[in-house]
Amino acid sequence: MFPEYDVIVVGAGHAGCEAAAAAANLGQKTLLVTMNMNTIAQMSCNPAMGGVAKGQLVREIDALGGYSGIVTDQTMIQFRMLNRSKGPAMWSPRAQSDRMRFAEAWRLKLEQTENLDFWQEMVGGLEVKDGRVVGVRTGMGLVIPGKSVILTNGTFLNGIIHIGEKQFGGGRAGEKSATGITEQLVELGFRAGRMKTGTPPRLDGRSINWSLLEEQPGDEVAEKFSFTDTPRLTKQRPCHIGYTNPEVHAILETGFHASPMFAGRIQGIGPRYCPSIEDKLVRFSDKTRHQLFVEPEGWDTVEIYLNGFSSSLPEDVQYKALRKIVGFENVRMFRPGYAIEYDFFPPDQVKLTLETQLVENLYFAGQINGTTGYEEAACQGLMAGINAALKNKEQDPFILKRDEAYIGVLIDDLVNKGTEEPYRMFTSRAEYRILLRQDNADLRLTEKSYALGLADEARYQRLKEKKESMEVLLKAMEKVSLEPEQINPVLERIESSPLNQKVKAGSVITRPNVTLDMILEASPELREIARDMEPEFLEQVEIGMKYEGYIRKEKELADKMIRLDDIILPEKFDYRKLKSLSWEGREKLEKVRPASLGQASRISGVTPADISVLMVYIGR
Repeated sequence: MFPEYDVIVVGAGHAGCEAAAAAANLGQKTLLVTMNMNTIAQMSCNPAMGGVAKGQLVREIDALGGYSGIVTDQTMIQFRMLNRSKGPAMWSPRAQSDRMRFAEAWRLKLEQTENLDFWQEMVGGLEVKDGRVVGVRTGMGLVIPGKSVILTNGTFLNGIIHIGEKQFGGGRAGEKSATGITEQLVELGFRAGRMKTGTPPRLDGRSINWSLLEEQPGDEVAEKFSFTDTPRLTKQRPCHIGYTNPEVHAILETGFHASPMFAGRIQGIGPRYCPSIEDKLVRFSDKTRHQLFVEPEGWDTVEIYLNGFSSSLPEDVQYKALRKIVGFENVRMFRPGYAIEYDFFPPDQVKLTLETQLVENLYFAGQINGTTGYEEAACQGLMAGINAALKNKEQDPFILKRDEAYIGVLIDDLVNKGTEEPYRMFTSRAEYRILLRQDNADLRLTEKSYALGLADEARYQRLKEKKESMEVLLKAMEKVSLEPEQINPVLERIESSPLNQKVKAGSVITRPNVTLDMILEASPELREIARDMEPEFLEQVEIGMKYEGYIRKEKELADKMIRLDDIILPEKFDYRKLKSLSWEGREKLEKVRPASLGQASRISGVTPADISVLMVYIGR
């Protein structure tokens, strides 16, 4: 019934969609298997993409030729650039999305992708022969042959939903869980664990008194995620902010005896940085209120997502507490919040390509690796899809280093450090974040993707034009001088010391509070050069000149550290025979099987002395 596919992707969440698109666009005959064709790319939790560090991930996915940024631009209802008050390394784009249109746009993109087929059914197991995956087995007993399989099961592996004292199997509200895969993987020698996440109640926006909430509008000029020519927002829907209060807290506490989290019915570890409302009350008992973000689910729907009120308390307790929030006195619920527990596999069991160590050509991506968040899942899916395709074509793997992308940081962290709680990306996790800004993701990654055959010609030509136009302006800034009478009126306006003689524009822009717009205002010559450049290009020129010294120093530091990544370690090396290694070092090196000395140096428990021993052994 089925041909042999090059790549089979199991699960059509954010990881699965990016994996399927990447493999298919690299010429692989690809099959995307999902339990429900109507929930492809479903936003299971909040209707938003991006955020602190997550926005950088989406821009990197886009720069590599993925679809997440394009779909987000097509369906966003609000855009905000977070952390504008900080340095540009911290700026993070975030978009509020139309939930229904987001899923629809993703499905249509996939349907228009060549080499991609779909099949609706649960996958109950893998076909494995001689340590190599050769296909999947469905719930109906059908065997689908495939050269590679990518598991992107999200929260569906033995998923259990908790609401108060009630619990029932499910991978998401209204959808059944997936069974069989965990048990088989454990039989094959994989270690499994349990994690949990939660979601807040969905509300009827018609029952909220919006005048009593704080309005949170989008940016005056909305930017976008994709480096392609996607549409820009001309109108936006506002979000709102509300607050809990002591009366809300008192009602919530009446349900603590029935809380599955406090009663011990939930064994999985939840996300540290996105706690439930009941968890907040315990951990931050001194606080008399907690901030809530009241987020619309789309342009036209009245459904509201109450960000910050995730809960697994009984539904009647949730409802009573909600009605004590100012503005929510008459609120109606569409559905209560709930917690969900699911299986994951500690990620030190995969390689940097996301291929598993125990079964050849089997890849894990997304929450199965212990991460949380659409963006973290999507970038893993993209990388797994790329690497599955490259291995099938007998080409070198595609691995991003820590100084090349947040994606590289994320995968390196997972593989070398593992995780015991849901992993979320933050800017603080990246030691080279001045290099890994959201604005320069295309400059860092698009040429690499084009060389792989993933980024198309139009995207590559657009990058070349951008680089050329920026180079012209950068050279002009170093060459054109500003006369005192040109620039002093601008400097006086911002209370900066006036010039006594003409000075190169490039040196003036390094002053605090001086912007490129001010330089262009003062110089007709530079203004003419910049006239047709897009605002994002101009912003990159300004960042590059203002932070040139910091960028250079960080690049030098990265180059020194990354040299260790060029020292390759033997794949089949027996670390146990090197008695000079520490006991823990031997144990961790045997488990992770690092590809390079650099990777070995980042494994938790491997000491600098262990690295020195390895360097001596391989003659360095």
